[in-house]
Amino acid sequence: MTPQNPRFAHDVEALVLSMPAARTLGLRFDRIALGEVDLTLPYQDGMSFRPGQLQATPIFAAADFAAVSAAGTLLPAGWANATIDCTLKIVGPANGTSLVARGRVIRAARLLTVAEARVHACRDGEEVLCATLLATARNLPPAH
Repeated sequence: MTPQNPRFAHDVEALVLSMPAARTLGLRFDRIALGEVDLTLPYQDGMSFRPGQLQATPIFAAADFAAVSAAGTLLPAGWANATIDCTLKIVGPANGTSLVARGRVIRAARLLTVAEARVHACRDGEEVLCATLLATARNLPPAH
């Protein structure tokens, strides 16, 4: 697959990390490929449900950023996207030293892109699935 934007990885990472919420969460991109993104969210006491376990909000944020960022890798230069629908299913505790969220595009079109993310709690080199997310992103042309 040929990217519509040869700078897609740089542009997606720069856009997401310019957002205050992403910076507050401490998100870090580990991999950006066409239609796929892996990112890490470090554990923070201020976002925990109880000691050592993250609340649903940071789990959702990591999953949403991963899925919609994966969708963003397929956009033409200058375009952006925004989440218009999301469903998160928590399937286990987020009790690791970090979360890894892996987003991938399911179906891309000009107006809407559907993507998913799987979120894993990481501890001592092991990953345990803690959530899945299905998202729809609205693709936005450059403002003129």
